[in-house]
Amino acid sequence: MQTRPDGQQNPPARNPRRWWLLATVSLGLFMITIDNSVLYTALPTLTQELHASALESLWIVNAYPLAIAGLLMGTGTLGDRVGHRRMFTLGLVVFGLASLLAAFAPAPAVLITARAFLGIGGAMMMPATLALISRTFDIERERNLAIAIWGAVSLVGAAAGPVLGGLLLEHFWWGSVFLVNVPITVLALLAVPLVAGPNLTHPEKPWDFASSALAALTLVGLVFFIKELARTDPHWFLALLALAVGAGAAWAFTARQRRLTYPLLDFTIFRNPVFLAGVLAAALTMFAIAGIDLVAVQRFQLVAGFSPLEAGLLVTVLAVSSLPFSVLGGAILHRVGYFPLISGGLAIAAVGAGLLAASIHHTFTAVVLGLVVLGVGLGLTMSVASSAIIGNAPASRAGMASSVEEVSYEFGSLLSVALLGSLINLVYANRVQLPAGTPPEAAEALSSAVAAAGSDSAVLDPAFAAYDVSFTVVVGLAAVVLALTALVTGVLLIRGARARARTGSGEERTRERGASAVVGS
Repeated sequence: MQTRPDGQQNPPARNPRRWWLLATVSLGLFMITIDNSVLYTALPTLTQELHASALESLWIVNAYPLAIAGLLMGTGTLGDRVGHRRMFTLGLVVFGLASLLAAFAPAPAVLITARAFLGIGGAMMMPATLALISRTFDIERERNLAIAIWGAVSLVGAAAGPVLGGLLLEHFWWGSVFLVNVPITVLALLAVPLVAGPNLTHPEKPWDFASSALAALTLVGLVFFIKELARTDPHWFLALLALAVGAGAAWAFTARQRRLTYPLLDFTIFRNPVFLAGVLAAALTMFAIAGIDLVAVQRFQLVAGFSPLEAGLLVTVLAVSSLPFSVLGGAILHRVGYFPLISGGLAIAAVGAGLLAASIHHTFTAVVLGLVVLGVGLGLTMSVASSAIIGNAPASRAGMASSVEEVSYEFGSLLSVALLGSLINLVYANRVQLPAGTPPEAAEALSSAVAAAGSDSAVLDPAFAAYDVSFTVVVGLAAVVLALTALVTGVLLIRGARARARTGSGEERTRERGASAVVGS
C-alpha cells in the first residue's frame, strides 16, 4: 500500500479485471457442479439405451464425484506449487476431452471411465477457482460477496443440471448432456489469459502424491462398502474387504499427515469451531441437495409421468429460490454474523425438506412450497459456510482451507448419491410386491420395473407405491440430517463466538494495562 502526504495509507489497488475473473472461473465451476446433477434426468434414458444395470447406473453417477472428492486435497496443494492459473487451464482441457468421450460412449464401462476423467478435470479446476478469487479480491467485503456469488453459482449449477438434461433430451440424444460442456470449455480457455493475471508458482512447496492416493482410496473403499451393503443380496466378503481397505487407507493417511513437515491436511485447523461448523454445513447442504434432486427428478419422471424437461424444471424451483438468498447471505454476513445464516438457514431447509417429504401424497402446490422453503434455507447457508471455512483458517493454511471447503461440498454430494441413491433402491426392493412372472430385475429398481411392465398396471401400481414410500423415507432422512446439522453448527458457532469474545476481552485488558503503565510512567 502507498502512503498519502497526510501519513494515512491508501487502500490496496483493486484489480480492474476482478469481476471478469469471477465470471470466468464461474464458468468452470458451473460445468463442474452441473455435471454432478445433469444425469439425474438423463439416467433413465441412458440406462435403457446402454442396457446398464442398477449398479452400473449408480457408478455412472458416482464415478464423477468420487474422483473429484478423492483428488481435491492433492490438486489443491499441487496448484500451490505449479500455479492455480495453470491448474485451472489444464483442468479445462481434461474436462473438455472427457466430455467428448462421455458424449459418444458406446457402453456403460466407457461412460464410467469418462465420468472418472471428468472428475479428474474438475478436481484440477475447483481449488483453482477459489484460490484465484481469494488472490484477486483483496477487499474483505468484496471477497465475501465474490465467494457468495461463487457459492450461488455452485448451488444453481447443482439444481439446474436436471433442467439442462431435460431440455437437451427433448431435442437430442443423451450424449448431448456432455457435449454441451465443450463450447463452455473453449470460451473459458480463451478468457483465462485475458483476466487471470500471471501464473504464480511456489516450487519450494512439496506435493505428496502418496497422501492424495490414500485419500482417494479411502473414499473408494467407503463408497463401495455403502453400495454393496445397500444391495438386496450383498456380497459380505466384498463389503467387508472394501471397508477394511477404506479404513486402512484412512489410518495410513492420518498417520502420514502427522509425520510430514508440509502435510496435505493439517488436522489442527478443525479445532476452530467456526471452521468446523462451516465444513459440516457445506458437506450436509450438498448431501441434501444431491439426494433430493436425484430422487425427486426420477420420481416425477417415472411415477408422475413428467417429461425429462418438466421434471428438471420442477427442481429448478430450488435454485430459483436459493439464488437471491445465497447472494444476500454474503452481503449481510459482516452485519449479522454466522449463526443466523448457517444454523438458521439449515433449520429453514430442514422444514422445507420435511414439507417436501409430506407433500408427495398431497397437491403439486405443496411440492413446490417444500422446494421453495428448502431453497431459501440452503441459499442462506451455502455461501456463508464457504466464508466460515476460508475466513477462519490461518493465512499459512489458505490453500489447504480452500481444498477442505471444496472437498466438503463434493464429499457431501458423493455420500448422498452413494447412500441415498442406494437407500431408495433398498427400500423399494423391500416394499414392492410384484405379481408372479415379473422379471426379477423389476424388483431391484423402479426404472427396471417400468421397462419390464410396459403399460401393465398390475406391475406399475405396486412399483409406484413402493417408490413413493422410498421417496418419503429418503427425503425425510435428509430433513433429519439438516435439522441435526443446524443444532450441531449452532453449538459450534456459539462456542466460537464466546472464544472470540474472550480473546477480544483479553486483548482489551492488555491494551488497558499498557495504557496505565504509560500514564504511570
